[in-house]
Amino acid sequence: MKLSELDINQTAVVKKINCNNELKQRFCSFGITKGSDIKVEAISLAKNTMSIIVEDTTIALRIDEAKTIEVELTNETN
Repeated sequence: MKLSELDINQTAVVKKINCNNELKQRFCSFGITKGSDIKVEAISLAKNTMSIIVEDTTIALRIDEAKTIEVELTNETN
């Protein structure tokens, strides 16, 4: 499943990142790495950006960027 497919308040663990090294480095600087816990906080009305929480940090991502991150849902939805 892709990060871009999650709904608001869903949580997941990063399984794989499929993008170029430049974007991968950017994700890494935000704390988005394999094994990271991610929670979707908000999705824009136009559905072109999403706000996620990674290690108590809120990050905005483009949906196209979120499509490069493979995740696995967790049971936590709080």
